[in-house]
Amino acid sequence: MLKRKTFWIIAVVLLLATGMMVMKKKSQGNVVQASATASASSVTVPGQATPSVLEFLPADIVEVGSTEVRKLLALSGALRAINQAAVKARVAGDITEVLVREGEAVQAGQVLIKMDSSDYLARQEQAKGALAAAQGQMEIARLARDNNKALLEKSFISKNAYDNTNSQYAIAVANVESAKGALNVAQKALADTVIRAPISGMISNRMVQPGEKISPDNRLLDVVDLRMLEMEAPVPTQDIASIKIGQAAQLKIEGVPVAVDGKVVRINPATTAGSRSIMAYVQVANPDTILRAGMFGEAQLVVDKKSEVLTVPDTAIQYEAEQAFVYAIENNVLQQKPVKLGLRGESQGKPVVEVLSGLAPQAKIVKANLGRLRAGVAVKLITTTGKV
Repeated sequence: MLKRKTFWIIAVVLLLATGMMVMKKKSQGNVVQASATASASSVTVPGQATPSVLEFLPADIVEVGSTEVRKLLALSGALRAINQAAVKARVAGDITEVLVREGEAVQAGQVLIKMDSSDYLARQEQAKGALAAAQGQMEIARLARDNNKALLEKSFISKNAYDNTNSQYAIAVANVESAKGALNVAQKALADTVIRAPISGMISNRMVQPGEKISPDNRLLDVVDLRMLEMEAPVPTQDIASIKIGQAAQLKIEGVPVAVDGKVVRINPATTAGSRSIMAYVQVANPDTILRAGMFGEAQLVVDKKSEVLTVPDTAIQYEAEQAFVYAIENNVLQQKPVKLGLRGESQGKPVVEVLSGLAPQAKIVKANLGRLRAGVAVKLITTTGKV
């Protein structure tokens, strides 16, 4: 009786153990199957099952269209004013008034600085007196010459006496001319005590204050005309053949929200020492004086341009060996399309590539490089609200 009871206990234990092992294996099989399903994606991985349907967001797909493509060359540099002038002293003296400060707009001929003119005014009066005296001496010499000429005609005096009075008159005339020159110099010096703007523009620097004593050629003010600026930009020697005078450019200036138009106006004939680059000068009209000298920016030069050509985003292009291709969607099926490429550039600020052959207008292609996909797989577009 005891042996039979022991037998049944052992049998029940073995059955329970066998059942637990079967349940464990079944559970592990389900986990492996779920993991394989969760790993399925649009990218084909060796050793993994190919998905039956690829799903894309609308933002992943783009329609091929005809646009303008431009090849650009980027240059950078600082803006500077084409017309600018350093205002310097012409005569020595004491500054009595400085009528402008930095940032003020001035017109050509406007009074900027006044100097003490009392000394130069006295010199002018002295020169005027010397001129009046010389003119009096000339008049006396003229009368003497005329009288002697009449006496000579009546043979009352010798020819030699007449020649002496004629020479005295010539000397008096020369003295008058010399006095006139001295008066002009004095008047010019007096006028130079009032310093005027040589050009229209804005005061950028002021280096003098009232009460200072200055000497000739002292730098007093800087005037900058901001209505026309230029960017001096170094161009690598390998790109210099792409630049021509009159070439259009768009400039993006730091601190300015919109791009401004410019054009190449000059190209330096020699390379810059050390860098082996060549300076090009891009001129920019600035009628509203929004731009300022010294601002840094980047110029985009259009070195080549094509209009109404088929283009695709640069990110859509992939390569297999030397052959370029894109992934296209035809009849809701993914296809790998070899393409022949042309001009590479930008369109509406985005990098694009011209397609010479391999795609038809309005073809739908995968916009981004998602890696290697399996051609021939069905495609569905999905949205945030569900599948389409």
